[in-house]
Amino acid sequence: MGQWIRDFTEGNMLQKDLLGGKGANLAEMTSLGLPVPPGFTITTEACRAFLTEGELPDGLLEELTEAIGRLEAAMGRGLGDRDDPLLVSVRSGAKFSMPGMMETVLNIGLNDRSVEGLARTSGSDRFALDCYRRLMQMYGSTVLGMDSDGFAAELDAAKSQAGVAADVDLDSDSLRGLLSAYERLTLEHSGTVFPQDPQAQLVAAVLAVFSSWNTERARLYRRRERIPEDLGTAVNVQVMVYGNRGTSSGSGVCFTRDPATGRRGVYGDYLENAQGEDVVSGIRNTIPLTELGAIDKPSYDELIEVMANLENHYRDLCDIEFTVEEGRLWILQTRVGKRTPEAAFRLAHAMAKEGMIGADEALRRVTGAQLALVMFPRFDPDSQRSLLTTGIGASPGAAVGRIALDSATAAAWAAEGESVILLRKETTPDDLPGMVAAHGVLTSRGGKTSHAAVVARGMGRTCVCGAEALEVDLAERHVLVRGGEVQAEGQVISIDGSTGEVFAGSVPVTDSVVVRHLEGADDIGAESGGDLVEAVGFVLDHADDVRRLGVRANADTADDAARARRFGAAGIGLCRTEHMFLGERRELVERLILAEGAAEQEAALARLLPLQRADFTEILEAMDGLPVTIRLIDPPLHEFLPDQTDLAVQVALEDDRGQEDLRNHQLLEAVRRLHEQNPMLGLRGVRLGIVVPGLFAMQTRAVVEAAADRLAAGGDPRPEIMIPLVATVNELALVRSGVESVVASVLEERGVHLAVPVGTMIEVPRAAVTAGQIAEAADFFSFGTNDLTQMTWGFSRDDVEAAFFSAYLEQGVFPVSPFESLDVEGVGSLVETAMRGGREAKPDLHAGVCGEHGGDPDSIHFFDQVGLDYVSCSPFRVPVARLESGRATLAHRSSQ
Repeated sequence: MGQWIRDFTEGNMLQKDLLGGKGANLAEMTSLGLPVPPGFTITTEACRAFLTEGELPDGLLEELTEAIGRLEAAMGRGLGDRDDPLLVSVRSGAKFSMPGMMETVLNIGLNDRSVEGLARTSGSDRFALDCYRRLMQMYGSTVLGMDSDGFAAELDAAKSQAGVAADVDLDSDSLRGLLSAYERLTLEHSGTVFPQDPQAQLVAAVLAVFSSWNTERARLYRRRERIPEDLGTAVNVQVMVYGNRGTSSGSGVCFTRDPATGRRGVYGDYLENAQGEDVVSGIRNTIPLTELGAIDKPSYDELIEVMANLENHYRDLCDIEFTVEEGRLWILQTRVGKRTPEAAFRLAHAMAKEGMIGADEALRRVTGAQLALVMFPRFDPDSQRSLLTTGIGASPGAAVGRIALDSATAAAWAAEGESVILLRKETTPDDLPGMVAAHGVLTSRGGKTSHAAVVARGMGRTCVCGAEALEVDLAERHVLVRGGEVQAEGQVISIDGSTGEVFAGSVPVTDSVVVRHLEGADDIGAESGGDLVEAVGFVLDHADDVRRLGVRANADTADDAARARRFGAAGIGLCRTEHMFLGERRELVERLILAEGAAEQEAALARLLPLQRADFTEILEAMDGLPVTIRLIDPPLHEFLPDQTDLAVQVALEDDRGQEDLRNHQLLEAVRRLHEQNPMLGLRGVRLGIVVPGLFAMQTRAVVEAAADRLAAGGDPRPEIMIPLVATVNELALVRSGVESVVASVLEERGVHLAVPVGTMIEVPRAAVTAGQIAEAADFFSFGTNDLTQMTWGFSRDDVEAAFFSAYLEQGVFPVSPFESLDVEGVGSLVETAMRGGREAKPDLHAGVCGEHGGDPDSIHFFDQVGLDYVSCSPFRVPVARLESGRATLAHRSSQ
C-alpha cells in the first residue's frame, strides 16, 4: 500500500473520504468477485496536496509508474505497446457524486504506432481508429482545454461527407480523415502535435482530472449541492474494456429500480457498438435495457443477477455502468443512484416493508427538501392542452416557461424573473448554469441516464429527454416539431416530467396528491399516486414518533391556522397582528395616528378592539387545545400610512385646484412626523408599546376577551402573548406589567381562570447576549431569526438580496443566503448564547424559533442541537419541519 495510490484490491465501500465514491465502490465490487476490470485509485489526499501546492506531490509519479507496472504484469501487455497495447481510462471520483461535472479520458496509451497494434490484435482497423479518435477528442477537450464544439463540428462534417447519420457508420477511411482533422485542430490550439508518449498522456490526464475539481461548472454544482470545496477528487485508472468492438459489444447504464418513480422493474439504457460516454452524452438515442435480453441473453441474465446482488449488498437503489465486450460482461462502476423526490419516498417505504432497511433508515434516506418538492403542484388533468410531442419522462414535476435554447439565455431570462425551460439537443456539463436557472429541462436526444436526466434528478428539476420529434435550430433560434410546427425561442411551453409530454403554451397546475392527502382527500387511488401518499405518510408518522422538537406554524388567519393544523402543526408559534390592520382597517389605524388627545385615541382603539377580538376568536377556535403565540404589533406605524411622496403630490394637486382637504393635510403632517431614515431600527415593537401604551393594551384585551369567549363556548383556548424587539429586561418588565394588568382585569370581568404566558422575541443581538437577565421577566423565548440575521449581518434583506447577494454567492462569501438557511457561525452563536443564558436563569424556560428558518431543513438540525423546544414555519412547510425534526433526532442519536 503506497502513500498516494491504492489498488482496487486494497479498499472497500467505507473509504469514500480517501478513495472517492467511485474508487471505494470499485474496490468493494472487486472484493465481491464481480467482473471489474483491474485498476487503481489515486487518493483524494493526493488531489488536495496538488490543489495546495500547485504540483503533483512528492512520490506520486514513482507510485504511478509502479501501479502501471502491476497492471501490465497482470494483463500481460505494456502501456501503449506498439504490438499489443494496454490502454487505460482515467476518471474522476469525488466522495459525493457529481455527475458530468469533472472529466474522463479513455484509451490512454494510443498513439500513431500502437493504434496499428490494436488494429492487428483486435482484427479491426475501424475499431482501433475509432478508439484513437475518441482519445484525441477527450484529451483535447479535457487536458488541452480545447473547445469540444470544434471536435463535434469535424465529426458532423465527416458524417455528412460520408453520407451517414451516426458515428458508428463511419468507415476506416472516414476515420483516418477525421483523425487528420483532429490533429490539425490540436496543432492549431496547442502549437504541438498530439502527444505520442503513453506515460506523458497518463500524467497529463491525471493532472487534468485534479484540475477539473476547480472548473466553474464543478464549483457551481458544489455550491448548489452544498458539497465542501476542500474534499478534492480521487482519480481512477482502469484497464480499458471496449463496447465499441462491433454489434456483439456495447455499453449501458442501469438502475436496480426506477430512479424516476422508485418502482420495481428493469430500468436502463443500452447502446450497441458504443463506449460509455456515448450513452450518457446522448449523441445517439439508446434502446431500453430490456432489449439487451434479445440481443445477448447470457450477458443480460448475468447483468440482472449482478444488479440484484448489488442492491442487496448496498441495501439501496444502485446505478451501474457496464460494458459488454464481444459477449463478455464487465462492471465499470456502481453508486447509490440519484433519484427523484418521489422515488426517494417510494424506495424508502418499499425497502422498509421488504425488511431490507428499518424505519429509522427509511427516515434517514429522505429529506425535507425532497418532501417540499413532492408537494409542488402538478398539471391539472382536466385542463385543455395542446400536445407537441412526447419524450422520456426523466424527472417528475410540472414545469412551464419560455423556451431558452442555450444556457446563457436561460440564466439571463431567469435573472429577470422569467420562468424558463432550457431546451437543448443534449446537455453537457457546461449547461449547468442554465439548468440551475431553469424550471425545467427538455432535450431532443438521450434517455433516463443521459447527463440532462441525471443532473436534473439530482437538482429536483423537471426533465424530459429524448423528444426526437424536436429539431433544435440554433442558427434560426427556433425548434421545428416533426410535422411542420415551429416553436420560436421565447415562446411558452409546458413539460411533464412524469409522462414525458410536451405541450404548447401554459398548462394550468393543480395541487400534488401529497397536498391533497394532507388536506384530507380520501379519493386518491393507486394510479393517481396512492403509493406515494402511503410512502410519505409512513415516513412522516415515523418522524413524529421519534422527533424531540415540536412543530408549530406561523399563521395570521383562521384559514392559515386550520391548514397548518391539517398539515400536522402542534400550535401557532407566530401570529403577526400587524397583518390584521391592513385593507379596510387601515383607515382606523390612520384615525389612531391622527388622534388629538387621549379621548380621540381611545375612541379609535375602541373601534379596533372588536375587530381584533373576532380575529383572535377565529384563530383560537381553529387551534383549539393547542398553544397560539400572538405577537403584539411590531412594525412602525408609518407602514400603515400612505406613501409620503404620493400623498404630498395628492395634497399639492388638491391645493392647486382649490380643493384643500384638511384631513389629507393632517395625514401628510403625521406621515412626515413619523418618517424614519431607517424604520427597521426605529419606533417599532416594544418601543411602540411604551410610547403608545393603549395599542398594546387594546391588543391584549382583545386576546383575553377572545379566549374568554372560547371558554364560554366550551373551547380550550391557549393564548400566549409575545413582546417583540426587546433589547433590555427593563423594556420587557415595563410592558409585561401593563399586559398582566389588562389580563387580570379581563379575567376578573369575565369571571374565568386562564393562564396567559408572556414572553418575548429574541431578535436583537443585545437581547441574545443579555438573555439571562431578560429570562427573569419572560415565560418563554421565541427567536425571530429574520430580524436577528439582519441586525447581526448589518444589512436589510429587502435592500441587499437583489443588490449583491448573487455576487456573494458566486464568489463564495457565503454558500447560501443567510435568510434561507441559518448562519450557524454568527447568528447561530447568538442563539446558543441566548439559550445558555436563558436556561441558566430559568431552567424550565420554553423556547422556540418563529423565523422562516424554522422550516429550513439544515437550520432545523441546528435548532434541535441547541435544545429549542419547537420550530415554527409557514403552514406549507409544516410537513417538511416534522420530517426534518425526526431526522435531526436520529442524527443527534448517532453522533452520541
